[in-house]
Amino acid sequence: MITFFTTAKPFTGHNGVIQRNALKSWTLVVPDAEVILFGDEEGAAETANELGITHVPDVERTQEGPKVLRSFFDAAQRMARHDVVCYANCDIVLMEDFAAAVAKVQASKREFLMVGRRRDTDVTEPIAFEEMDWSEQLRKRARTQGQQRSGDWIDYFVFRKGFYLGKLPELVIGRVHWDQWLVWKARKSGAPVVDASEAVMAVHQNHDYGYHPAGKTGVWNDELSQRNYRLTGGRWHLRTIDDATHVLGPDGLRANPKQARRAAERFFRTVKDAAWMAAMDSTRRMRSAVGMRKRNAERVDKLPQ
Repeated sequence: MITFFTTAKPFTGHNGVIQRNALKSWTLVVPDAEVILFGDEEGAAETANELGITHVPDVERTQEGPKVLRSFFDAAQRMARHDVVCYANCDIVLMEDFAAAVAKVQASKREFLMVGRRRDTDVTEPIAFEEMDWSEQLRKRARTQGQQRSGDWIDYFVFRKGFYLGKLPELVIGRVHWDQWLVWKARKSGAPVVDASEAVMAVHQNHDYGYHPAGKTGVWNDELSQRNYRLTGGRWHLRTIDDATHVLGPDGLRANPKQARRAAERFFRTVKDAAWMAAMDSTRRMRSAVGMRKRNAERVDKLPQ
């Protein structure tokens, strides 16, 4: 059995459609699935009541408005009826293969983090869950029309409750870096990280970034994103799905053969990036002085003779 938890944008327009699709799909993944929706966005209470899921309106927010991840991660782990919990972004549709994957990992590992790649797919209408083959129809669309993202995009996290309890810094959701920090934290704790991409079709329903005034660019680069980066500890404390210790495939769990090479490549790339930034910092005054002299010379050249 699984407890799903998430938070959402307002349940209006296209976002309302895809978020209801996601939440409904989770209720069907396993019998007695528990789903907890955090946040007081428009339509959240009505949607929770409609789907028969738990609604918790109160969450901690920053002064700017975005929610603090720790507030609902901790609350969900305390509330969960089931031993295994899953945070998923509220635009991800999951199906029966998800339950099978969780069962395999749960049976073989005492502690673990299970993640997987998503497949970006255009979904504009409510999914016809009353149709027996709804999942097969969606799978076909995702396979033929969708695009599988790289390991940098992480949209669901499965772990035993208590695994992250009281351990998260004040990262905010709706910005970058928090997801990759969760993978790093699992690796740091010594828990296996399982890449379930081969076993799970996770359908990400495409959407815009209208919730941020600057769109996608703002989500990646604004002050809250930079704050997340600082709180994680920077580049050394970020990992992706490609850093998984294990892979879950048709034949079960196996060690990730690419993990060691990935770790070496990341180490040397990070060292190179850090050296470059250090060099830029150390020469900033000199470069500023050269730039100022150049600008002054240009001004002199423009003076009347």
